[in-house]
Amino acid sequence: MLVVNSISYVTNPALFKEATYDLKKDFTAIALAALTSQVLCVHPSLPVQTVKELVALIKANGGKYSYASPGFGMAGSMTGELFRTSLGLDLVQVPFNGAGPAIESTVAGHTLIAFSSPAAAAPQITAGRLRGLAVAAKARLPALPDVPTMPEAGFPEIECNVWETVLVPTGTPSDIVRQLNREIATIVELPDFAMRLAEFGFTPFQSTPDEAAGRLAPETEKWAKVIQAAGIKPE
Repeated sequence: MLVVNSISYVTNPALFKEATYDLKKDFTAIALAALTSQVLCVHPSLPVQTVKELVALIKANGGKYSYASPGFGMAGSMTGELFRTSLGLDLVQVPFNGAGPAIESTVAGHTLIAFSSPAAAAPQITAGRLRGLAVAAKARLPALPDVPTMPEAGFPEIECNVWETVLVPTGTPSDIVRQLNREIATIVELPDFAMRLAEFGFTPFQSTPDEAAGRLAPETEKWAKVIQAAGIKPE
């Protein structure tokens, strides 16, 4: 059994020159177990209060600004590249080895913009060390109730749903698939599980195997297009 998020090296074979697997053929989806997104945040010294103000600032100063990401191919990286390419911005990605170092760079004022997981960004925003501009989702995050969504900020096309998806090898007996789905549904209803997920900015989620497969396929296609538009070269 394999647990992956919908924006990962496993679900984005476009990041590899020679992928040794076919996501659709080699894996069967069991369930979606949790959902989170990414947060656009900036250092307080940056003279912007909204996403529109940030976009205007970047466009007026082409090539001057960069954003921190947790590394090429990670959710923060993909969201940043979706933001950059969709809006035609001259904005440079600075990849770090994980969300922690990336957000630390922004807190220190070295990289003034960041696309980050809620787990890394929320404590810094709450403490006033960063300013949260938007969540790349349709719903606000419980951990950041005062931070608007991208649609609320005027940019509905900037959406990043990070689905934690449980997969098994293709050929797994259907009765085992159904049993695993039932067990996962039971687990995500546990209050302790929900509390633990909330610490990392995730919301519990339930789905059937068909719903899980139906979500994963378009997400893979979406981010493959972002990879191509951003000019990210397969490794």
